[in-house]
Amino acid sequence: MKLLWLGIFGAAAALTLLSLYYAARRLAGVFGYRRDMDLRERRKIFSLSLLTILAVLILLGFLLNTVNAAVCLMHLAAILAGADLVCLLMTKLLPRWFSRFSEVSIGRTSFAAAAILTVTVLSVGWYLDHHVWRAEYTLYTAKPVRPFKAVLLADAHLGTTFDAAGFREHLKAVQAENPDIIFLAGDIVDDDTAREDMIAASRDLGRLSSRYGTYMVHGNHEKGYYGAARRGFSAEDFTRELENNGVRVLLDENVSLEGGLLISGRKDLSVAKELHGTRLAPEELLRGQDLANTYAVALDHQPFEYDRHSAAGFDLVLSGHTHGGQLFPFNEVGRWLGAVDLVYGHEKRAGTDFIVTSGISDWSIRFKTGTKSEYVVINVLPRNDR
Repeated sequence: MKLLWLGIFGAAAALTLLSLYYAARRLAGVFGYRRDMDLRERRKIFSLSLLTILAVLILLGFLLNTVNAAVCLMHLAAILAGADLVCLLMTKLLPRWFSRFSEVSIGRTSFAAAAILTVTVLSVGWYLDHHVWRAEYTLYTAKPVRPFKAVLLADAHLGTTFDAAGFREHLKAVQAENPDIIFLAGDIVDDDTAREDMIAASRDLGRLSSRYGTYMVHGNHEKGYYGAARRGFSAEDFTRELENNGVRVLLDENVSLEGGLLISGRKDLSVAKELHGTRLAPEELLRGQDLANTYAVALDHQPFEYDRHSAAGFDLVLSGHTHGGQLFPFNEVGRWLGAVDLVYGHEKRAGTDFIVTSGISDWSIRFKTGTKSEYVVINVLPRNDR
């Protein structure tokens, strides 16, 4: 897993440098760069364009952060490449019309169009990231269990797109759904979450009212990648605060509820992959359960081991973690690399329903160009209601 992430970060760094060079070359054309110029003049113009791009990147890094500045740059480079391809095709298809324009004027026009489109795309991505929508799924079961309505939340990463006060506003929408049960699929806090926000959010989650209560599992960010000292609390502190407010945190544990409902909460995959610990397998969690008369729900932050969940007999598995793929066209990269089994949405495998939410916030990247932020409503009904 570490090698996978090193590869991803290495590829991202290389792509950032390539994007920087390409954007600078294209901006040089706006500044009058021509191939027939003196070498010294060409270098002078390229240096000016490179410094201009770097200045904009530094400003974006200050306003957003380094990662988001790189994301903006890569979007610009990709759209510039698309604009260049369009221009190339048009010069082949309409050579006489294009011959009326100079290389510099064509370059300036395509750069301006690409810049405007980049700002538009990222503005939409910012909006999709910072606003929360409602997603709904209706599932059916033949098991003799009471119908129920659940709300699923994941990936709040408190302190990114909203603090505890903003989270409270989203919880009002959750409460308005009048759910029977509330599920929290991890990463409610982040490495930069303030202790005060953690305490306030725990209190607000505890105030949610439902028939069966609120249940949570840890994500990979609950533990904190930089230790408790940085943010002022540990995963254990967060768990204690939640449970003091009536939120049940499940760490490889089951809870049996009336109406034939069983909730299983798994420790996060990072416990095994990053902390070299252990977690119970799906079949171990369900060992000895009356699955013929029980609707078994698994909360597992990372959408992984789907075949094992199905073979174990789970009816529904709920996850987050992927942020819906976050950026187009990289939405499915995690699945292609085998890091996750599903990036977003609903899928049924061998009688088990799997749902992955894009989450109500983000982690570091503050744009969602391939998805949008959401909370999820899940209705589970008897099959004969269909």
